[in-house]
Amino acid sequence: MTDRTAARFRHRDVFSLAEELYARVPRDDEGPGAPAAVPSRGRIGGRLAVGALHLVPGALGVATVVGLARARGGAVGERVAAGVGGGALVMAALWLCLARGPLKVRGGGLAGRLAGVLRVGWLIAYALCGDWLHWLLEGARTGAWRPYGVAPAGRPVAEAAVVLALAVAPAAWCAHWFARRARRRLVGSRGLAEFAAGVRPLLAGTVALFLCSLPPLVLAVQLAVRFALPLPGRPPGAVPTAVASDVVAVCVLLFVARLLAVHGFRRAAATGTAMACAAEAAVLGGAAAGRLPGGGAFAEAVARASAVCGPAGLPAAVCGVTALALLAYAFAALSRASAHTPGTPGTSGTRISPLSITTRST
Repeated sequence: MTDRTAARFRHRDVFSLAEELYARVPRDDEGPGAPAAVPSRGRIGGRLAVGALHLVPGALGVATVVGLARARGGAVGERVAAGVGGGALVMAALWLCLARGPLKVRGGGLAGRLAGVLRVGWLIAYALCGDWLHWLLEGARTGAWRPYGVAPAGRPVAEAAVVLALAVAPAAWCAHWFARRARRRLVGSRGLAEFAAGVRPLLAGTVALFLCSLPPLVLAVQLAVRFALPLPGRPPGAVPTAVASDVVAVCVLLFVARLLAVHGFRRAAATGTAMACAAEAAVLGGAAAGRLPGGGAFAEAVARASAVCGPAGLPAAVCGVTALALLAYAFAALSRASAHTPGTPGTSGTRISPLSITTRST
């Protein structure tokens, strides 16, 4: 079988033909000749348990905020214990959610996982700590030693933390929905071009669905936290006027990166998140260098960028641009049939590279 044979079937080479054949060949537990799989009660219960697991981080985040609100009038040790204990429980629940279900990433090794934890930890910490850039630019001149994230009662930190915890559930649902629909299109398509044309709008709809779920979530969290942790001089039920764009941008970036990693493109996801971390670190480093002798040029460049979108808008711009770049790559990467072969979350079976099948055949 040569490239001329593959051209008869409207493929550019034998590797493209092998990819479609591998995607079409039924496995032992699927296909027309296989018995219809009837999900048992145990499997249904397991799926329901995994689905309910992704609600636990958000519930624990809300419970932590409620505990902090009740401990406001108590000792400092009680507030610290409530915050640290609740944060530890939320992190443990997040680890369980990412270790199974539609957000699970296969392989990578211990070093890769640790590097991923550091990258995601930096992005989340930057979103939680608030407007440190404004303090670095203006703190030396005004002498203000209190960033935005350390506002009275830590309300901005609580809002961002609860939103990030609650966003796990829609992210898992959207990832599962995309994996199942893409697999169905793979089975029913008659060629790779037809499959790619059907998956691209599916991917766009998945990201748009996740993005649309975030603003109502942010507004609801802001209202709830304002009732629990009111600021002095403002009514408890004051309606927020703006959506936390930096938290939304971080959520979208982490969702697109996780979607790529789940379907086998871990290097692209790691590169995108690392670029976002490097850009945020460069902005903070440039602002901090302005306090050193001869570093005024760096602070001036950061100040000009901050004047365009605001100090709080710079992390949103960095994460938004990175998320768009990863999404552009995902439109090409996730439209391949090899990204949806059995072994990806939401499917069954062992994932084998189509290239290995071609090598064995030759």
